[in-house]
Amino acid sequence: MYWSAFIVFLILFILVTVLGFYAGRWHRGDLDLIEEWGLAGRRFGTFVTWFLLGGDLYTAYTFIAVPALVYGAGAFGFFAVPYTIVVFPIMYIIMPRLWRVSKQRDYVTAADFVRGRFDSSLLALAVAITGILATMPYIALQLTGIQAVLAAMGLSGHGIMKDLPLIVAFLILAAYTYTSGLRAPALTAILKDLLIYVTVIVACIAIPMQLGGYGHIFHVAAQALPPKGSVILSPKLFSAFATLALGSAFALLLYPHAVTGTLGAKSGRTIQRNAALLPLYSLALTFIALLGYMAIAAGIHTTDTSLVVPLLFLKTLPTWFAGFAFGAIAIGALVPAAIMAIAAANLFTRNIYREYFAAANGPNREAQVAKIVGLIVIIGALFFIVVIPLQYAIYFQTLGGIWILQTVPAIMFGLYTRWFHRWALFLGWLAGMVVGTGMAAAESFKTSLYPLHLGHSVILGYAGIWAIIVNIVLTFVLTLIFNAMHVSNGRDETAEADYTTEPA
Repeated sequence: MYWSAFIVFLILFILVTVLGFYAGRWHRGDLDLIEEWGLAGRRFGTFVTWFLLGGDLYTAYTFIAVPALVYGAGAFGFFAVPYTIVVFPIMYIIMPRLWRVSKQRDYVTAADFVRGRFDSSLLALAVAITGILATMPYIALQLTGIQAVLAAMGLSGHGIMKDLPLIVAFLILAAYTYTSGLRAPALTAILKDLLIYVTVIVACIAIPMQLGGYGHIFHVAAQALPPKGSVILSPKLFSAFATLALGSAFALLLYPHAVTGTLGAKSGRTIQRNAALLPLYSLALTFIALLGYMAIAAGIHTTDTSLVVPLLFLKTLPTWFAGFAFGAIAIGALVPAAIMAIAAANLFTRNIYREYFAAANGPNREAQVAKIVGLIVIIGALFFIVVIPLQYAIYFQTLGGIWILQTVPAIMFGLYTRWFHRWALFLGWLAGMVVGTGMAAAESFKTSLYPLHLGHSVILGYAGIWAIIVNIVLTFVLTLIFNAMHVSNGRDETAEADYTTEPA
């Protein structure tokens, strides 16, 4: 047991707990309204939104999984860097339009927008279910970050005692999420990101100094990686690297937690400013990825790759600072997990409960239902990771990115045109879900990459990209057919000015 590390970790955890419960009094609003509980009244400025989106998009799983992938596969693990660079120009163009129309029409979720734009409760239900299914394993995987640092500090046991610290942490998370809503992860994200930046800066200076510099680190990694990988990306992986980065960039923005964090901003201009500033996180992610090479050079050997970063910190940094870093990772799990739970609760409440069970119950009842669903989501994710083998959560997360990408035509295309027919969009979504899931199943869910056979050529690429191509082509063809048959396309409740005019 590393007691100095654990004490520092515990102090930081207590601090974030206090901030989480205090957040309900911050930017005061009526938390009995779903817009206040689930979107914090859409009043976060550039500073808070930057931390919120950073804490939302760069999770503990990122801190653990990206270096672990580099540790095992080499250069391919760096796909996360270009993907988080590509995502922000897309955010700059797309998300302010979604924010403006959502503000004008009181939309809380992306499925709300789809419902209003295409007058289709079925298409909105498809978007909502996709979002919820993609989010649940994502929350569960945040727990792996906490599990990894607890195990590294020596907090282990058998049976219920093994999982007790994790259970306590997530019950506290559930409690302050219930009481404070989106304000809790927004306030705690400020602490989380400051801790992460300090950790990354110190680690990327102190660890190479101990290991003989970056030149030596790359030299050792280049010798150790074959045959599993290489420090230089193989030409055979170019298409896989590029499609995975591109598909992940589009998918990331459509995850419910990303939409929720974006809609919490106070203006479209706030989102644009953040799209310009958030690439700073991509720079930090580059150094986080390099921790994988540092672990190789430091002689870290483990079959559990989630322990690569914690073991590296314990071996190369003072124990008390390792505790500081572990606190950053754990808080880096709690912040996005809270936003994800809120986002899933918003989707269920607005697009399933209100649409099909209690349309006339009013906004106060919606907020109460959302709070309860948020608790259920967090406890469900905890049950998932404690009872079900971790590998299944990873399988579902692999599918999550493929699935969420299939909502691109309905949401992103829908922000610019209503030409696509609502039934074509639904059937395209369904085809993309089936094709993407089938490709992942063909690879036994062990990877999201799929070798596409075209004649005598084989192109290895992201299954989500192959599925969205099928989705878009089918949507386009079916739109032509349905329009030619004069099948009703519903009524658009939005107006052109909703997308371009900045609300007061």
